[in-house]
Amino acid sequence: MGDPARRPRFLLVQAFSLPPGSPNQFRAAEGGKEAQLMNHAALAPLLADLDWDLHPGPLAPHGDWPVETREEFAIAGVARLPIVREACAGGGYDAIVLLGGGDPGYMEAREIGRRHRIPVTANAHAQMHLAMTLGNRFSIIDIAETHNARMAELVVQYRMTHGLASIRNIDVPLPRPAHRDRPTLRGEAERHAAGEPSPMLEAAVAAALAALEEDGAEVLLLGCSAAFWLQAPLQQRLAALGWEVPVLEGYRCAIELARVFVRLGLDASGITFPGDPPRHRRRRRLA
Repeated sequence: MGDPARRPRFLLVQAFSLPPGSPNQFRAAEGGKEAQLMNHAALAPLLADLDWDLHPGPLAPHGDWPVETREEFAIAGVARLPIVREACAGGGYDAIVLLGGGDPGYMEAREIGRRHRIPVTANAHAQMHLAMTLGNRFSIIDIAETHNARMAELVVQYRMTHGLASIRNIDVPLPRPAHRDRPTLRGEAERHAAGEPSPMLEAAVAAALAALEEDGAEVLLLGCSAAFWLQAPLQQRLAALGWEVPVLEGYRCAIELARVFVRLGLDASGITFPGDPPRHRRRRRLA
């Protein structure tokens, strides 16, 4: 960032977009970037001093429903990489923020960003690392069994097993054909927005208390980005019960971590993400 007076420019990239008319839509698919960005009301203060664009993500190649399974995360991750590659090659952005709680394509996107010296952040990765600056152990409050499996693998991939207290499943999945006849996260979000009691919020409070009292958690994370609306009421409910514990949400953590990297002039290590060809060839590499 040569000109200190220039506002940093970020690109926020959704994990995927669903086709028009999908019965499983769970966020706004039309309108300006503010309307399409979930949690914009809470994010607006963080974005106020940035120039930012929002990419809707690739049209979902796996089907017309949100991702939850390993296969779907892998497909969505591959589909998102050309967007990252084009954004980095264009030279117009100071950072790329990958939205979506399961971080599809994140490590590969960091490799692309490293070639162009552009930091790339993502939700779960940012939450876990910030959690470990706030306490010794964290628990993830997550939405469904299949999504839990993805989060557990990310904990291992990000070398955070020493900090994980638990993954607590509240079992309110995203709208998908497999869950057509049961309550889903979309309906619970709408219920809460209308001021009605939400069983999902009550389940999140119960899971959070169990994580704190039984698992030894000191910080709480939200596993799914679409559960962003739980953050504020969950924080408030825990505080009312005397629990002074941070409740983190992915979008905000990823945006703020990207801001830190830009201000410090940092991007990922060239040893972690070597070039092709690498400038140095070490004789030994440890896992």
